[in-house]
Amino acid sequence: MSKHMYVPKELRPKQGGGGGKARDGEKGGKRKIVAQNKKARHDYAIIDTYEAGLVLTGTEVKSLREGRTSLADGFVQIDGGEAWLHNAHIPEYHQGSWTNHSARRKRKLLLHREEIDKLASKSQETGHTIVPLAVYFKDGRAKAEIALARGKKEYDKRQTLREKQDRREAERTISAIKRRERG
Repeated sequence: MSKHMYVPKELRPKQGGGGGKARDGEKGGKRKIVAQNKKARHDYAIIDTYEAGLVLTGTEVKSLREGRTSLADGFVQIDGGEAWLHNAHIPEYHQGSWTNHSARRKRKLLLHREEIDKLASKSQETGHTIVPLAVYFKDGRAKAEIALARGKKEYDKRQTLREKQDRREAERTISAIKRRERG
């Protein structure tokens, strides 16, 4: 490289040891979670998860950046070889004008063709559905974490809660023993 030659910032050699960690603007950067669907993890047994891009309008992105969204009633449907997110509530942007978006419109999900085909075939099986788990920003782009899931029966939900309680109780006991040993 010549001393006076212009080199874009991305191509310049990095200064110092990066330690191998990804920064916010790089691949694998941090996720800024906007909304999570905690009810989905309670009501469904998660089989497989996927990361999908979201096709949004400008006011939807601004509303998401304010952290105002709900996935509680959301579901994913495959129509004509495309994945669509239905019933996700992104409220209107409060400073928007007549160009504001509809709060519960269906939004297109960006997935690879083989992922869509796999989800379409698996979701046709009895008891399987596709649910949104989270909406977040990654590298400045809106993403949705969706999951292929199977509905839980009532006794499965109770069993999961019981296991969670037992795990918490065991952790409390262990931490209490550790506190006694230190003090």
